[in-house]
Amino acid sequence: MPTSDGSITLSNGLTIYQQVVQTTNELGTELVERTPYFVAALIVFAIFWLLSALFKKLIHKLLGARQRHQNLVKVFQRVGGALILFIGFMIAMVIAIPGFTPAKLIGALGIGSVAIGFAFKDIFQNLLSGILLLLSEPFRIGDQIISGDYEGTVEDIKIRATTIRTYDGRQVVIPNSDLYTSALTVNTAYKQRRLQVGVGIGYDDDIEGAKAQIIQALEDAKSVSRIQKPSVIATGFGDSSIDLMVRWFIDDGTQANKVASIHEVIVQIKSKLDAAGVNIPFPIRTLDLSDASVDAVVEKLHDKQQAMQDPAQEKKEAQGANSQKQTKTQDTQSAIPDDNLPQQGS
Repeated sequence: MPTSDGSITLSNGLTIYQQVVQTTNELGTELVERTPYFVAALIVFAIFWLLSALFKKLIHKLLGARQRHQNLVKVFQRVGGALILFIGFMIAMVIAIPGFTPAKLIGALGIGSVAIGFAFKDIFQNLLSGILLLLSEPFRIGDQIISGDYEGTVEDIKIRATTIRTYDGRQVVIPNSDLYTSALTVNTAYKQRRLQVGVGIGYDDDIEGAKAQIIQALEDAKSVSRIQKPSVIATGFGDSSIDLMVRWFIDDGTQANKVASIHEVIVQIKSKLDAAGVNIPFPIRTLDLSDASVDAVVEKLHDKQQAMQDPAQEKKEAQGANSQKQTKTQDTQSAIPDDNLPQQGS
């Protein structure tokens, strides 16, 4: 009810201002009383954070020397470290907040589990895909992969996404769900990798002789593997050449070695074929004018051109005739004597 000074009194006999001051004082007093508990909670969380870091180092020391399943080591480090931090967070919350229990937190999450599921659907999908990728290990850090429109070297495999570095120096972050559910090419999954390049020779050249020269060029190339034999096969009759397909293997399938090997092989093949006199023809198109239909087209074009020239010729002849007529008239006038001209004023 309103007091004599116009302020409103609450049911407990205090004004609104007094109630706000009292509530603030109670909160401040409670905060001061709970400060040691907050400090203890922070100390406990810091201890568990250190335990998480020590756990990761221990896993790396015990399993890091293994050449295979390096991704599995990352799974243990990240999942184990996250679990230790979660346990530390729960204990710190119990210490800092009176009446807090893990059951209440789980119950609160359960109320909004459907909404949380829809909101974090993509995050959970990428998280699960990341764990499965780390466990199944289709590729490792350092491998060169192709995923969709992106190709590069794997730099890191995280729980949510995988980071690759493209050959032109860009960083691409690919969600793990895309890598797990889509087709993926790992160029460095095996040590050896087959390369190929097409070569065309003239129709007058000997195929077996050109093949021998190409094989010799591959043997002279240092980047070509000596384990697998190269091959040269004829693949078809081109517009201006016999098409040959040259295939060989390299011992290191990285992108840099691939590009360097293709360059070296092309240079060697060109040198060998030039030295042997084997022609590498340019694209050639032959026009056969002996067909009757070609003669008909040529005659039609000639008639059309003649028809266009006839009116121009007639116009030119008419202009010439008019010019001659005018010249003749002038000559006639100049031949008349001055005595025959009419006199002025007569």
